[in-house]
Amino acid sequence: MNKHVILFGVASLAWFIFRTGTKPSRMTYPCQRAALANSSILLVFSIPLWLTSILTKTKNFISKKVMTIAILIILVNTVLSSSQFLGSMQLAGAANPNQEIHLSLEPMAASNSPTSNLYVMNGRANAHVDELINLMGSNGLLFYKSDTNGENQGPNGLIANNDVVLIKINEEWPYRGGTNTDILKELIQALVNHPDGFVGEIVVADNGQWQGNMNWPESNAEDPAQSTQDVVNMFSQDFDVSTYTWIPIRGTRVDEYSEGNLTDGYILYDNPDPETGIYVSYPKFRTQFGTYISFKNGIWNGTGYEKRLKVINMPVLKSHSVYGVTASLKHYMGVQSQGEGQAGLANGHSTVARGGMGTLMVETGLPTLNIIDAVWVNANPESGSGMGPGTPYNQATRVNVLMASTDPVALDYWAAKHVLMQTANLIGYTDVHTIDPDNTDRSGVSGEAFGVWLDKTENEIAGEGYPVTSDENRMNVYLKSEAPPVTPTPTSTPTATPTPTLTSTPTPTPSSTPSPTSSPSPSVSPSPTPEPAPNLIVPTEYLYVGGVTAAILIVVSVFLFLKKRKQ
Repeated sequence: MNKHVILFGVASLAWFIFRTGTKPSRMTYPCQRAALANSSILLVFSIPLWLTSILTKTKNFISKKVMTIAILIILVNTVLSSSQFLGSMQLAGAANPNQEIHLSLEPMAASNSPTSNLYVMNGRANAHVDELINLMGSNGLLFYKSDTNGENQGPNGLIANNDVVLIKINEEWPYRGGTNTDILKELIQALVNHPDGFVGEIVVADNGQWQGNMNWPESNAEDPAQSTQDVVNMFSQDFDVSTYTWIPIRGTRVDEYSEGNLTDGYILYDNPDPETGIYVSYPKFRTQFGTYISFKNGIWNGTGYEKRLKVINMPVLKSHSVYGVTASLKHYMGVQSQGEGQAGLANGHSTVARGGMGTLMVETGLPTLNIIDAVWVNANPESGSGMGPGTPYNQATRVNVLMASTDPVALDYWAAKHVLMQTANLIGYTDVHTIDPDNTDRSGVSGEAFGVWLDKTENEIAGEGYPVTSDENRMNVYLKSEAPPVTPTPTSTPTATPTPTLTSTPTPTPSSTPSPTSSPSPSVSPSPTPEPAPNLIVPTEYLYVGGVTAAILIVVSVFLFLKKRKQ
């Protein structure tokens, strides 16, 4: 037996246990998966050791003293890994992220120009795609492009009935870390309901880089078993709707269709951007229905590119342990091909701090529309306390908000400041600087402060002539909000809650600016529902207890066997 191999396995196991600590969700990290794979060497060698012990019937192979120590270690590990202990460690400072809360959001009217328009739906009854489209349409942004003027449609609309719509989701994470499949279903339904009759195509796509799945068994939805692929299958019999994960092609460098190359893969720029340092990369691929898509240039028809590709960027609003917040801008990490130790080609992740996602958006074209999924959010702002991007069910907070804008910078700024920070405060955090879009202090994250890289990204996009802003004085925020839930009172006769009156933020309002939408009459919000548990899935802490216990037994057996051989 090679002692060096055993030592390598022991070192990998020690790192795995030390790095995971009291937070089993860290086991999903790439370095942890590699360490666990390396430590499996011990399992391979331990099997014959235990067989040897049994077959030879060696007396005192394991002394009472050693056995006692091993049992004590296992018991201590079990206590430390129990759900109660894990909960107290992970939530450090948070009262309880796993709850449903109602946010107090206010409409805003811009006082300076040029302006960016944001559309916000707040509350269970409102946070739906059709309601969002109605709010957009009633305030000047038409969803459907049509020669016929009408509700939510007109010549200046966003989506034509023959467009190819690429919905960029988050396939990287299961649980609440991935795009909400209920919202995805509503969006696809809205697209195929085009008033002129939908004859185009829809493809749901992403590059999860190191991991990703269009068919996660534990998804972000009311029914956690409803995966992205399940949703697509609901429509694919009647319409051209499919999924495409770019993970298998992320390491394949190809040329564009116009250069005679029809192979699926990634275009990679030869030189980095002089300001942000990113090597721009983007996918080109053939869909299930035979359509050739260049993410940058559009639809290839054999002789040229048709500008019928419309990208809807649909991220989940979450805290991020490296860059503070992930929303519309950071979500474009799933467009490029990530190298830097992974199997891709480029260097996007390390350039986020310098505005690299802005360069990527400028080079490939800004999304047609950004829709932030904030039905459930990860508002944990402290590293080691459930901070994203991975978001288990018990680390997500339900806030029932859906937001949209053609300006990804304004949308990310406003969402972080008014949704994510408010949620963090309400679940018990006082220090929320890591998710503050105005913060320039990089403490608490391993990469760069959110405010720093957001500003650099804005400069990169605005420098190319796109009208983006992080100045709230240049934002119109159109809001439709439910009243907060009625608090039960001990009175024998229920009393109606008065209708609230929404007022704009106290900034001067020019006559030309649109007036924010009022709230509907108050209604009682449904009681919070317990988070669903995926079927046939063993709780992570139990897996962790079992894994570490088995690891301890393996190490002890290897040690005693080697000791026995020397005797």
